[in-house]
Amino acid sequence: MELTTVWFVVIAGLWIGYFVLEGFDFGVGILVRVLGRDEPERRAVITTIGPVWDGNEVWLIVAGAMTFAAFPEWYATLFSGFYLPLFAILVALILRGVAIEYRGKRDDLQWRSRMDWLITIGSVLPAVLWGLVFANLVRGVPLDASHEFVGTVGSLFNPFALLGAATVTVLFVAHGAIFLALKTTGDLRRRANRLASWCGLAAAVLAVGFLGWTQGIRGDAASAVVASGAAVALLAGLLANRRGREGWAFVGTAAAVALAVTSLFLALFPLVTPSSLDPAWSLTTVNAASTAYTLKLLTVIAAIFTPLVMLYQGWTYWVFRKRVTVS
Repeated sequence: MELTTVWFVVIAGLWIGYFVLEGFDFGVGILVRVLGRDEPERRAVITTIGPVWDGNEVWLIVAGAMTFAAFPEWYATLFSGFYLPLFAILVALILRGVAIEYRGKRDDLQWRSRMDWLITIGSVLPAVLWGLVFANLVRGVPLDASHEFVGTVGSLFNPFALLGAATVTVLFVAHGAIFLALKTTGDLRRRANRLASWCGLAAAVLAVGFLGWTQGIRGDAASAVVASGAAVALLAGLLANRRGREGWAFVGTAAAVALAVTSLFLALFPLVTPSSLDPAWSLTTVNAASTAYTLKLLTVIAAIFTPLVMLYQGWTYWVFRKRVTVS
């Protein structure tokens, strides 16, 4: 396997990990004011992600850094063409992080209510915009012969991208609700379980439509099989949730997110940014890649440090594995 393909797989894996892990804590953030009926319940909701949310964002940082190092042309085109959506995501993540950390600094209900709104906004906006960005990546964007983005921000808000944004957001909400059912107790757990069922059904409908449309635009047999697996995993997770098996339900939604993102990367390969103006102007794993020496050096670094990061994060989840009570 060529190193360009290896690094496409590595970067795809980083994005898959990011969406699986950050997906549920975006969902939890969106549900802070929905499931949290009073201050103790909202505090309990936020506590479920308190020890892990910042670790989940490491996957985004590493994915961005590795894209810059392994595929600089892809990075440059991505961050120029999607500058405003990505900037909005960055601002939202900063506000969200500040709100989570500073929420408990003042014993003032009004202050905490404001922080809860920032957490909600800082969770909704990235979920919507990540769906928008990745849908456009699969569909293709207007690139000229020099691989420069020549479109407008308005061109990113096409029907396919809007469906992708809705799908990702609703799927994250279902994923987050199941995580809350897994991590909480009592009435809060029961309400999260019920909400997960309804959101999961909505996510399943949207996901079938979006992934089916994706196959029509840029799919093959492999991506179609994996997309079907995502649908099966989501339905299995919802069935487990209905039976009160939150652990298996969370495995199901996590697998659904992972397989759905995998199907998008499979549909995209060997392209990294298709041109909607002329297929010959598209960015591929070959013309967007760094030199062979750079890729070899990156491979050594990744082989050493990636297992260490994963072990540390796994240990964090193990330490904070117990349920959170409202009291």
